[in-house]
Amino acid sequence: MSLRIRTSACTTFAVAALAAGTVLTAPAAGAAPQAAVPQAAAPKFLSASQLPPHPTSSWTAGPVTEGFPDEIGYCVSTEGVPSYDYKNRLFRTDVDTNAAQLTVVADTAAHAKALAKHYDDLVRTCAERIEKADPDVRAEGRDYGTLPVEEGARVRGLHTETSGGATDIALMSVGRDGRTVTVVKWGQMGDFGDAPVAAFKKTTTTAVNKLY
Repeated sequence: MSLRIRTSACTTFAVAALAAGTVLTAPAAGAAPQAAVPQAAAPKFLSASQLPPHPTSSWTAGPVTEGFPDEIGYCVSTEGVPSYDYKNRLFRTDVDTNAAQLTVVADTAAHAKALAKHYDDLVRTCAERIEKADPDVRAEGRDYGTLPVEEGARVRGLHTETSGGATDIALMSVGRDGRTVTVVKWGQMGDFGDAPVAAFKKTTTTAVNKLY
């Protein structure tokens, strides 16, 4: 989403994320540990050239940094999940379009599968939670389906419009390769007609394939 919407609706998004509740927990005491799936290398990130092309501006990629990015946190959060190490990379153009990628390596493939489902559920229910949290914002989510890449990925869209007329569109995807989950987000001012769904699906496929 654009900076304008993140600023005007930051409280809405924070409440929406917290309203999702706690769904992931650590293993019960005394439970047999699951065998970890070794992955030697750190997961790789998208490059600027692998994002959906912008008609008037090129993409610029920031450095890979530690932590959970605010640019993804309006729908997805770390609330109620184990304290994993998150890494992210932010992207921008010279206009209002922006993007972000998050990666997290879980301790087991089973935990990564649960985490990916949790994040997809948060994206799926984001529009409803936004409207419940802020009556001045109308939100609509759309499901653009799954992608047959590694352990799978799903692409969804989110459109928001404030009572003042500000309108923004975002595409988000959650994918997994083994123990690693990645979340990719693209956003700009506009509506569903402005969303480059086919190009974003290609970006998501590249992101998951590129992890290892």
